Amino acid sequence: MNRLDRITTILIQLQSKRLVKAQEIADRFGISLRTVYRDIKTLEEAGIPVIGEAGQGYSLMEGYCLPPVMFTQEEATALLTAEKLVEKLTDTSTRNQYQAALYKIKAVLRSSEKDHLENMEEHIAVVESPYFSGTKNDSAYLQQILKAIADKKVLNIDYFAEHSQEKTNRNIEPVGIFFMGRYWYLIAWCMLRKDYRHFRVDHIRYLSITTISFNKEHPALRSFLNKVSKEKELHKVVIRVKKEILKYLGEQKFYNGFVSQEDIGGMMEMTFLTASLTGFAKWFLLFGDQAEIITPAELTRKVQENIRLLEKSLKK
Repeated sequence: MNRLDRITTILIQLQSKRLVKAQEIADRFGISLRTVYRDIKTLEEAGIPVIGEAGQGYSLMEGYCLPPVMFTQEEATALLTAEKLVEKLTDTSTRNQYQAALYKIKAVLRSSEKDHLENMEEHIAVVESPYFSGTKNDSAYLQQILKAIADKKVLNIDYFAEHSQEKTNRNIEPVGIFFMGRYWYLIAWCMLRKDYRHFRVDHIRYLSITTISFNKEHPALRSFLNKVSKEKELHKVVIRVKKEILKYLGEQKFYNGFVSQEDIGGMMEMTFLTASLTGFAKWFLLFGDQAEIITPAELTRKVQENIRLLEKSLKK
């Protein structure tokens, strides 16, 4: 990226949030802080009202904004791709809000970009796996949860716990949401349990934003996700299976951490990230006569151990 394009992009970045740190700009463009300072000075000399807050960052004078910016075809296509993902992976309210925002963005596109999006519409799709259950996110409460987070309001929920098959009513202080696997999850401080808990959003049977405010500063969502990843050690598993049995693996492959697969001739090489080699070994026995383990060796040992235990049980 040449310097003119970078300075223009920095100006757009300054309009994207109230305060932008110099280090954020340096990290984004892979430049030194000294170069950031020079670029900011160039903007100031061009008459852009940049306000520098010592030790904080940069902002634009309140009320200042550029006319609508133009998008490249690649940027417009990225927006269209995001629309397809939002349509499949979020709830009805979020889809409607995103589409409303996208209409406003499309309104400032050049005619050629609008034509480009119309042409690309039929060439991008997010297809649900036939092995997934019919679970939908139409009532996932995502916008209500995000509003409560922004306003620091307590949520009242009826939650169905799958492990105990019980429904409880709780007041919670929401921290953040994340998407993992096929589901949205909510991290919150649970007043009932007096601790942080994560809730699968589609198991929330009722949700309302109360008038109760909370002032507690909760840790950032990222810290919870890092903790989850550390506590849940994942093992990479690579196996090869005969193509004709793929259809019989069904939804179970996703429960066992399916990541990807590659056609290598008469076999399909499948990669998984699993939290339990013991559990994976038991699942592998269901179709092991039509498959082979590539890695890790520990999985082979566990499968062999299960076979020995099975033989011993059958001899009784």
